Amino acid sequence: MGTCVNDNEDKTMKISDVPQDEIKTLQGVKKALYAVDDQGNYTRATTSGWEAEEIVLHQIIDDFEEKARQAASRIRNNETSPIEYFMYKKWMDPLTLAQVMGLYRWQVKRHFKPGVFKKLGDKILTEYARIFGVSVDALKNFPKEE
Repeated sequence: MGTCVNDNEDKTMKISDVPQDEIKTLQGVKKALYAVDDQGNYTRATTSGWEAEEIVLHQIIDDFEEKARQAASRIRNNETSPIEYFMYKKWMDPLTLAQVMGLYRWQVKRHFKPGVFKKLGDKILTEYARIFGVSVDALKNFPKEE
């Protein structure tokens, strides 16, 4: 059975309780966070992460990879544009991509439509390509087969 948490219980993390699991995802980089010191003051602490965080991160990455695979299939069936595929490969969703592009989410989703995508100008395609770290040619000429 799980434990019951009292609402009056102090839920702050003490510096001595900051996990220091060596997780592969951070590749040795430390993360900054705040914890409570022995005097009860918030202070900066560092962590190399903890196992639960890595498990969740891997699940998220796997989900984006699956969405990218599905988008690639839809591109080949002329059901979506390469923008959707590259968005997922960069671990973004339509709202995040819209914010980075300086567009509304509905505009980004509209750019997923193959007919709309084919009419996009070089300026906007260049910006998408820059964000995705690919060439405009890679955006325009998505491979026909995996």
